[in-house]
Amino acid sequence: MRNAFAILSLPQRLRRTVSAFALAGCAAAGAALAQTPVSAPQQQTLTYVVANWDTAIYQTKFMDECPEGPAVGNDEFWWRGLSRADKDKFTEKGLVQPVDRKNIAVLRGPKGEDVCWNPTVVKDPPLRIVRGKTSYGFNLDGDSKGEATPKSCKHENFTGVNGEMGVDNQLYRLLGCHYGWRRNGVLDTFGNEERRNSGRGVILIEITGVEDPEDSPEVEVAFYRALDPFPIDSSGRILPYASYRVDTAVDGKPRYGAVAKGKIVNGVLTTEPTDMKLPFYGNAAYAEIAFRDMKLELDLALGPDSKVKGVVGGYYDFDKWWEYMLKVEFLIATGDWSCPALYTAAKELADGYPDPQTGECTAISSAFKIDALPAFALHEKNTATNQ
Repeated sequence: MRNAFAILSLPQRLRRTVSAFALAGCAAAGAALAQTPVSAPQQQTLTYVVANWDTAIYQTKFMDECPEGPAVGNDEFWWRGLSRADKDKFTEKGLVQPVDRKNIAVLRGPKGEDVCWNPTVVKDPPLRIVRGKTSYGFNLDGDSKGEATPKSCKHENFTGVNGEMGVDNQLYRLLGCHYGWRRNGVLDTFGNEERRNSGRGVILIEITGVEDPEDSPEVEVAFYRALDPFPIDSSGRILPYASYRVDTAVDGKPRYGAVAKGKIVNGVLTTEPTDMKLPFYGNAAYAEIAFRDMKLELDLALGPDSKVKGVVGGYYDFDKWWEYMLKVEFLIATGDWSCPALYTAAKELADGYPDPQTGECTAISSAFKIDALPAFALHEKNTATNQ
């Protein structure tokens, strides 16, 4: 302020001269700054380990999305087919509960076949499926009317939970009325607990090229399998910011390592569709999830539980999905499903990638809710494993 008042007190002609020198100095400084090279923003890598992987089930308090009621399980169909004498015989007059008679109940084919491994040998009543209009997921085929496209069969679309049009999630339509897949159901709950306790089938998400965790126009998102188990505290909670070795095959490449292009806008990561396979372990069964056109939407804001949350969606290969279902047949009673009814409905609802010869769709649209903890990925060579 003192210099400004001093300039103002000078004669007008001298004041102009001083001002000219000042402007020239500013211009020179500006030119010098313009010639100074500006370094590109330093990029960083964000890594997360998936703690929970749940079938994305949109459910209301009174099960309004299932107006026909919950799906009928295998045990009930077996029970209905027995005479009164056989009911007394096979259940010790009702004392043997469904969970303890699952092995005999599943052998109800005409020649005693296992109806999960041979789901077409009997015809159960049609499966009770979701009739609601709202679902989690993505528009995978680019069509909002449910018409057939080059990569989809004709089907009924959902409206997304945030009002998105054309959401494809036939797996929810198929499983949403089964207690086994609804909130706190046995299938996903046991699977998450087993991965936490065993360290098997752990998935890492690595985001590279991040200029700003709030806004980065171009990033790459890789999906790996971790070799190390979750570190947990005394309460059984998974600890954040742990390091995990990436499962690497003998040739030095990650066993799983599909990469998707993506972007971060307002702290939310979204990826472009890509095909990939992911490891999966749950309910004492090893499996592999094979996706076509997989998308990920992940909110990178850490919640009070130190987790980020998001949705994964894509066309799930039908054969891979059914292979997993066969492996978890021992949960058929507690999960409350009928293999013949489920298989028939799944074939009818499958909506992705028609077979060029038969026209039958070979994949089913799906969505899964995930939450993940911040972590570090260690890329090491020769870490091959058979687990």
